[in-house]
Amino acid sequence: MKPRISATVICKNEEHNIEPCLRSVAWCDEIVVVDSGSTDRTLEIAKRFASRVISNPWPGYIAQKNFALDQATGDWILSLDADERCTPELREAVERVCADPGDAAGFEVRRLVWYLGRWIRHGGWHPDWRVRIVRRGRGRWAGTDPHDKLVAEGPVRRLPADLHHFTYRDFGHQIRILNHFSDVVVEGWARESRPFRLLMAALHPPVKFLECYVWKLGILDGFAGFAIAAASAFYVFAKYVKLWERTRPPA
Repeated sequence: MKPRISATVICKNEEHNIEPCLRSVAWCDEIVVVDSGSTDRTLEIAKRFASRVISNPWPGYIAQKNFALDQATGDWILSLDADERCTPELREAVERVCADPGDAAGFEVRRLVWYLGRWIRHGGWHPDWRVRIVRRGRGRWAGTDPHDKLVAEGPVRRLPADLHHFTYRDFGHQIRILNHFSDVVVEGWARESRPFRLLMAALHPPVKFLECYVWKLGILDGFAGFAIAAASAFYVFAKYVKLWERTRPPA
């Protein structure tokens, strides 16, 4: 029998992204959307396309994505973020390998990002292999919030197809997201009682810039590559400043 394929999407206030995301997986046998309290038109739009729309209070990135996995009933689960799109080439590849997967427990896809008016193909942003398809019951989200990763319990194969990622609307949006992510990371560091180290705060940001712009060839993406490298360095710097604020002795 043809295997059933489920798509899962978590969201909150994604009215500008949710429709193209769900349209891109309309071919799946089931679409499960897990919402964490949207106040815009996200739910209204999602109900037009999804098999099920479930409300679940926000428990964190990893826990919410695992909750979504648990709701899916297909033999295989394709997991997307609301700002991602399944391309026709990826659909064809997924349907082909899920019909004859061999011993694979999951599949990696290439994530290709559209940002600052172009596809970003360097700087560590591409091919950016990510596990996004797993057998039901053979994969869990892991990592450290907000940097989650889907881990398959068994062999993982690669699909030569792109998942399109519309990660940031503009540079201001990127800075707001990085500011939020740095808050989440530093909360975790605080729970671990991680100490602030001035040497790391001084050296890590410029090293990050060089990694993205030079070593990973972000320079080939033009000014967009420069902006990405600079924002990546700022993100690293922001984490150390916020850790310093939390750990310094009171005045």
